[in-house]
Amino acid sequence: MIRVTNASSHTTFDVEVVYSAVRATLKAHDAEAYEVSALLTDDTDIRQLNRDYRGIDAPTDVLAFAMHEGEDNDINPILLGDLVISLETAARQATTEDGLGGISGSLETEVALLAVHGVLHLLGYDHQTHEEATIMFEKQKTIFNLLRVL
Repeated sequence: MIRVTNASSHTTFDVEVVYSAVRATLKAHDAEAYEVSALLTDDTDIRQLNRDYRGIDAPTDVLAFAMHEGEDNDINPILLGDLVISLETAARQATTEDGLGGISGSLETEVALLAVHGVLHLLGYDHQTHEEATIMFEKQKTIFNLLRVL
């Protein structure tokens, strides 16, 4: 099950974009049975979450809260985790080459890419090292290209 909520007070957005991106990423990993929740929000809210959970007092584009990390991974085995995406940051990135992968374009394109990126984090991918980044961004590119064809 995929749940998407738009709590942004500044931006209306077609949540089907997020559903499609999450669905495609899960399918590419044979993980369709997992549950993912996505919250679309504004910079103010994501900044607070970023400060509270990562110690970074600034807005960010996407946060991923995996439920299968640490000791409590057996609470609900089908709950993969939660994504939080700032539509404000995504809108800024969509007009520049600052977005993921340097793809400038529409807000929908940027949010889809952020959703794919976030789900990859939920699935255990990271980009802390060069090797991890190479693997994660190649998977992200492959899934995003599949999504563009759908």
